[in-house]
Amino acid sequence: MKTGLDNKRNVAILVVLGVGLLGALGYFLESTFGGSSSTPATPQRAAAAPAEQPAATSGNPGGHAAQKIPSLASLDPTLHPELMAGAEALEYSGAGRNIFSMMSTPVEIPKVIAQVRPNVPQPVIAQGPPPPPAIDLKFFGYEANNGVKKAFLLKGDDVFIASEGDVVDHHYKVVKISPLSIQVTDLLYNNTQTLPLTQS
Repeated sequence: MKTGLDNKRNVAILVVLGVGLLGALGYFLESTFGGSSSTPATPQRAAAAPAEQPAATSGNPGGHAAQKIPSLASLDPTLHPELMAGAEALEYSGAGRNIFSMMSTPVEIPKVIAQVRPNVPQPVIAQGPPPPPAIDLKFFGYEANNGVKKAFLLKGDDVFIASEGDVVDHHYKVVKISPLSIQVTDLLYNNTQTLPLTQS
């Protein structure tokens, strides 16, 4: 069973809590949007900070002291319409094409008066048929017996014994044999070459 005393006590508690909440809110607003006593002191400390810096440091070859950036409280966020109007009134006064305007005339590119590289006729090299390949035989021995001359020929690891008129390796024909050289005709190219005697 509730009595009237309980209702009075609840009301009193609510009143005390409301007063405490209003006091805390007032203190928070005053500390956030602050009084005038702490604000002027900040720019003075910021202005005095550069004088305390050393004139030159080892990492600063120019010898200039570093400047401290002022705090945000000393910055002026006010807009200045006169400065903005002066910036908007500036006009492009360059001699070339205005890159900020689509209506400006393009720059004239001078035409080429003469050719950069003159037309020099290239010399024509007369090209004939390629020379025939060398005969891949080595003449390393000679034998004459009863008027019959024989030549000992070497191709790679193969050894051939041939007389005049014989065909060696299916396309080399021995034409003439002498003690110090032989004449061999390449039947594929119709080319006759003289092979000297090779001492092995």
